[in-house]
Amino acid sequence: MLNVLFIEDDAIETMKLNRTVSKLQLKHKITEAKNGEEGLEFLKSNEVLPDIILLDLNMPKMSGIEFLEILKADDVLKYLPTIVLTTSENRADLLECYRIGIAGYVIKPLKYEDYEKKLESVFTYWQNNELVKA
Repeated sequence: MLNVLFIEDDAIETMKLNRTVSKLQLKHKITEAKNGEEGLEFLKSNEVLPDIILLDLNMPKMSGIEFLEILKADDVLKYLPTIVLTTSENRADLLECYRIGIAGYVIKPLKYEDYEKKLESVFTYWQNNELVKA
């Protein structure tokens, strides 16, 4: 079971993620934050850190890239695997995210079935990843 922090401002995207987790019968604990500021508040106020962070890039108040820069500057939080889950196919965004230090960049497909398959593979990979078990 993964402890997941999902940072996303779009309620429809949040419903899609929860629907997928439920449909695939995954027992992951999903904590939702509506923006980067909420995500940072959660990370700083909780003793139990998430195994992974799923992060949208285009959000109000604080962009995903701004969130990443703050996260990766923190001596404890910088080790949290962060996977960008976005509609942005902007190559500059992708390269900047990898430069900052993300663990993955997943483009949200339009078709729900494709979205479900992509998320299933992300969750399967991180369930088997030794970093999460450490």
